[in-house]
Amino acid sequence: MEIKGDPLWRMEAYRISLFASDLAWHDVSKLVRDKRTISVADQLNRAVGSISANISEGYSRLSGKDQARFYEYALGSARESRNWYYQARHVLTEVVSTHRIQLMTQIIRLLLSIIPAERGYKLEEEPMVYETLPMGLLDNPPIK
Repeated sequence: MEIKGDPLWRMEAYRISLFASDLAWHDVSKLVRDKRTISVADQLNRAVGSISANISEGYSRLSGKDQARFYEYALGSARESRNWYYQARHVLTEVVSTHRIQLMTQIIRLLLSIIPAERGYKLEEEPMVYETLPMGLLDNPPIK
């Protein structure tokens, strides 16, 4: 499947989150095998998958405020994912967990730089001159 032609692909946080989602599949597969971490596996899978989904949803919004809201959801999911990776470090090993936590931290930092920029963008109406018709003309419009 080729998605690199999509302009969203240029957003670094999105690319990293897709990469993290691929890695999470392997991590979740390992966590599911240990009955102590089945619930962590489920939470991790949902949280990591939510990052790229919210970034892409935000990217499709028209206003900066709407975009920022979904980027904030992605930020929350990245922070949650980092927490789940920390809790799973005993099963995934320190090396793997540290790498995944660093990926999540990188996404978090990127989103923290994007969100204020989007929040600061204001949508304003273009200046418009409204012309009014003289009284009485509206009741009896001129026939052309």
